[in-house]
Amino acid sequence: MIIDIPEGQEPIGYVWGDMVPGIGMAAANFSLSVYAHTTLGLREFEAARLRIAQINGCQFCLDWRTDRDGEKVEESFADSVTEWRTSGAFDDRTRLAAEYAERYALDHHGLDEEFWSRMTALYSQVEIVELSMSIGSWLAFGRLNHVLGLDTACVLPTA
Repeated sequence: MIIDIPEGQEPIGYVWGDMVPGIGMAAANFSLSVYAHTTLGLREFEAARLRIAQINGCQFCLDWRTDRDGEKVEESFADSVTEWRTSGAFDDRTRLAAEYAERYALDHHGLDEEFWSRMTALYSQVEIVELSMSIGSWLAFGRLNHVLGLDTACVLPTA
């Protein structure tokens, strides 16, 4: 970690809340809103989120699994995300969510007419905006946490 965390402080809370409260709290609210207000299905949501985590290398994000009313994706889901092109575990929407996340992160200039034709055939405009904002959140904040070394100091909440 490249940020000095005072003894007894939780790294994310300290960096996001204490160091830059005006920015950090707004970022945290945006990040939390992605989970609290999503209308996307759990599998497509997690496929996009995990693909970004894999690209970012954020350890915390890789270990996290979104919980919706006690439901989480299966243990092997992350492996399926890695192999999203060929995985038999995905329906078309889930596969497309993983593809969109990857292309958004690695080749956003390459999102061509053919891609958008497939995307608009399976997702509404509202869903596309929601998925785009979610991917943007994960890309930005996962990278921020990884770059600052916070991802290895975070602790998953216990249920």
